[in-house]
Amino acid sequence: MSSEITINPDDVQIETGWKTALYDEFTKPYFARIKQILIDAKDAHIPIYPPGKLIFNAFNRTPYDRVRVVILGQDPYHQPGQAMGLSFSVPQGVRIPPSLQNIYKELARSIPGFTIPNHGDLSAWADQGVLLLNASLTVERGKAGSHSRIGWQLFTNAVIEQLSRERSDLIFMLWGNFAKEKIRLIDADKHYILTSVHPSPLAGNGFIGCSHFLSANQILEARGEAPINWQI
Repeated sequence: MSSEITINPDDVQIETGWKTALYDEFTKPYFARIKQILIDAKDAHIPIYPPGKLIFNAFNRTPYDRVRVVILGQDPYHQPGQAMGLSFSVPQGVRIPPSLQNIYKELARSIPGFTIPNHGDLSAWADQGVLLLNASLTVERGKAGSHSRIGWQLFTNAVIEQLSRERSDLIFMLWGNFAKEKIRLIDADKHYILTSVHPSPLAGNGFIGCSHFLSANQILEARGEAPINWQI
């Protein structure tokens, strides 16, 4: 690894509200290490996904003060053209991954009028306040989980803790054992926590029937807020 670097938080390209909320994280050594690893990978011509401009896409599409729902994923997709910085989401024109296919099946089962789309771009959810957060924000091509221990989880844990501490009445959807481990970061007295098995077909069909999307809208409407339009 090349010489140690430091980061000026003001140089981090992220939505202003998030920059303020996470300012201290950007000054910590682990974050400088993440940046150094990404620089070294670029210098070594190692493909990293998503592209640099999309690493903080979830935060830029869903400003800090507009977060209403958090859907936690584990790792970006690791094949070319798939990762777009939003958990479970792929750009239009990319084959819909199996986990997202099951998410769509649950939506069609539980949300009246929902029609399964022919694409996997969930940007419309993000624009309505659904933070599509992966625990790791980057990955090396073809190597699932390759960046799970470089420091990203320190950062995204801080994101969850910040939201738990400073916001109230958020809806956290935690799917699978990995996501459920994050319950310890969330104040259950202030927020709604919905848990389920992972939507991956490898986890069986337990996700179908969880009714998380319907429950989230019922919670929002009970508070006098507009429901999420899950149709994309």
